[in-house]
Amino acid sequence: MKFHIPNMTCGGCVRGVTASIQDVDPNAQVKADLEHKTIEVTSHLDASRIKKALDADDFPATQI
Repeated sequence: MKFHIPNMTCGGCVRGVTASIQDVDPNAQVKADLEHKTIEVTSHLDASRIKKALDADDFPATQI
């Protein structure tokens, strides 16, 4: 699944986004594209659960 995160602007944000996702699924794989402010997530959780975790940690995301 892929998400756009408009306020992901630096490496620290990428680490925060990754940590938010791995808090709910420690085995999730996260690939970030900082230039386009997108992430690609491989997880057993559904997209709504990933989005909820990101939103809760101030990384509002839109699934694309």
